[in-house]
Amino acid sequence: MKAQIDSGEWSIGDRIPTEAELSDQLEVGRNTVREAVRALAHTGLLEIRQGAGTFVRSSSELGGALRRRLKRSELRENFEVRRALELEAARLAAVRHTEEDLDTIDRALGERTSAWHARDMQAFVEADFAFHKAVVAATHNSLLIELYDDIAQAVYSSIAHMVYEETPETATEEPASDHQRLAEAIRAGDTERALREAACYLDDLVNQAAASS
Repeated sequence: MKAQIDSGEWSIGDRIPTEAELSDQLEVGRNTVREAVRALAHTGLLEIRQGAGTFVRSSSELGGALRRRLKRSELRENFEVRRALELEAARLAAVRHTEEDLDTIDRALGERTSAWHARDMQAFVEADFAFHKAVVAATHNSLLIELYDDIAQAVYSSIAHMVYEETPETATEEPASDHQRLAEAIRAGDTERALREAACYLDDLVNQAAASS
């Protein structure tokens, strides 16, 4: 079962086969499958959701450990870790991006803007998250990408927190509207500007989190 996760056959977020299906596939008893699932859930690789099934939560034990640790962290601490990773991601993306990376970044940015104007906050959060992941992917640093994926849930939660709890219903300007300037800096290959634009919205998030703690 762990090999299925390691190989990517079961991706993060996937629902794994049922206990009965795994028992048949692996040719072992259902009790053995049940214990294996519990063990992998304990390490953070799987998540058992009553009534819904079992889902892949992380691709590595490190990711599982990080997720458990992040749950015990303050929002400010999560933002600070996110800031450290995303600043380096912005710098590397400006140097290493491909045209395909830029297309992905632009697409996420466009979806983000459309969702905001439609006042679809759920779609906005998802598009915003996709934008940040696209920037990280443009670094082409596999370790940085994996680390970011491992804290992805905390990042997603932090975006949702700021949108749902901190954004007034009457607001007309998109939160962190400087994302467009970050995308432009990456496209231009301007590392200093990319760092500056990323720091602009990330510092605001850290300060807001600190003020609310």
